[in-house]
Amino acid sequence: MRVFRSARRGRPRRGRLRREQPGRECLRADTARTPLTVRSSGVVHVPGASGPWTTPDDRVPRARPSARTAALLLLACLPGLAAVLGLVLCAVGADRVVEASARAAAARPASAHTAPRPPIVPRSRWLSGSARHSRPPVRYDDRVAAVFVHHTDNPNDYDCADVPHIISDVQAGQTGARAWDDIGYNFLVDRCGTIYEGRAGGVERPVTGAHTQGFNHRTTGIAAIGTFTEGVPVPREMTDAIAALAAWKLGLTGTDPRSSVRLVSSNDRSRYAAGTEALLPAVAGHSDGYMTDCPGAALAARLPGIREAAARLQGRSDRRVVDAAQDPPRSSP
Repeated sequence: MRVFRSARRGRPRRGRLRREQPGRECLRADTARTPLTVRSSGVVHVPGASGPWTTPDDRVPRARPSARTAALLLLACLPGLAAVLGLVLCAVGADRVVEASARAAAARPASAHTAPRPPIVPRSRWLSGSARHSRPPVRYDDRVAAVFVHHTDNPNDYDCADVPHIISDVQAGQTGARAWDDIGYNFLVDRCGTIYEGRAGGVERPVTGAHTQGFNHRTTGIAAIGTFTEGVPVPREMTDAIAALAAWKLGLTGTDPRSSVRLVSSNDRSRYAAGTEALLPAVAGHSDGYMTDCPGAALAARLPGIREAAARLQGRSDRRVVDAAQDPPRSSP
């Protein structure tokens, strides 16, 4: 605020005061008026007046703090600001950690029992020359909730060294006469206990197979190479390998091999009409989902022992039911 004396009436008038360095003159916008001077004491002096004048509210204008003073003040405040900021970040971080932990706990299965992956021979070992250069289309599900056990209906007196040729013949029959795009089984096990990769798509992934009509989704098919009708001995090496494979594959989704699971049929040719929810064993025989004698009475009789062995490999002592019918199923072949 500038204060100056009117030349006509002799009383103070108000105007803007431009602040300058102490002792320098402040020029007015109206050059017809008397210039004012701000002295180092902060008092407004009007030339020709009998005494000093101050601003109308009687406050003395003060000089702005220097840049050095402002910097010192800022530095003095920094430790306190840093402490406050640190407390805020700690509080926000703690909340986020708690939220993330809660989400992770909710996402974990109630009982995350797993089993080691057994040795698996890749499909490249049994593919024939023509099939080796073609890759069939692959379809996936969201998870594997159950295992269906089959037999291939081959003679049982084979040499285990000939198994790659046997599997190649199985694939040729299924892709030829049945016009399938690949072998239907996800895995095959020989009488020596060797596990082979079957259908393409990756052994660790939930590949949709073609092994149990109506229940190919959210399941994996394990075929025992041979014919195991009633009274036929089932090699211990074979059942141990099936148990190890089922324990590992079901362990990926926290499924108890001894439990029952809910699956929805997608085909009227199965034991259940399309759309029907069925409660089936997590380690089931082919005949549990389809009208067939597969996997043979002798191998079917060994399924309870396979379930118990798989559960032991997962380190289980409890039982629980896994619901595998949360989403509508897609159609199955």
